[in-house]
Amino acid sequence: MRRVARSAVVVVFAGSAASAADLPRPSSYAAPAPLSSYGWVGPYLGGNLGYAWGAASNNPTRPAGFVGGIDAGYNWQAGEFVFGAEADFQLSGANDTFAPWKFSNPWFGTLRARAGYAMSNVLIYGTGGLALGELTSEPAGLASESHTSIGWTAGAGIEAGFASHWSGRLEYLFVDLASSNFAATGVSNGYSASVFRAGVNYHF
Repeated sequence: MRRVARSAVVVVFAGSAASAADLPRPSSYAAPAPLSSYGWVGPYLGGNLGYAWGAASNNPTRPAGFVGGIDAGYNWQAGEFVFGAEADFQLSGANDTFAPWKFSNPWFGTLRARAGYAMSNVLIYGTGGLALGELTSEPAGLASESHTSIGWTAGAGIEAGFASHWSGRLEYLFVDLASSNFAATGVSNGYSASVFRAGVNYHF
């Protein structure tokens, strides 16, 4: 009788141990959210650095140089389609001298619409809108003369999210600033340029 009781006790404890082994064990490690769930909706702020090269109209100078600045915008998303608006301001070192003429573009900014297609954390987009910038003439022996002009811009880019709040981008823009009459040259001069830049954005 005692042997039967001992056997029953052994069976009960063995069954309890097996049941405990089958229970899920708590884990202190939480896997990070995959980038495939990256969301583009919301405001963002960032900086960029690049190079601009172009030409002054009605003049042989071809101002070129490094550019850098800040950008800010807001995105909406419908499925894989992302659209939004962005503004940026750039300081520019683009300048060139030919004979007695020197033209430079100290700064420019843009206000653009963006629309693109998102593949998880990668966004391919086109962009276009208004441009505003300054063109300065510095003829030899004469005082400098500056004009601020409104124009247009268009381009395209690719942006990739590399963390939950961060993305990096490569972008090309064509910027065309309207011509103004310069007293020093006696003609109407404007500036158009290609801009290639890389940037990083923080998404709130």
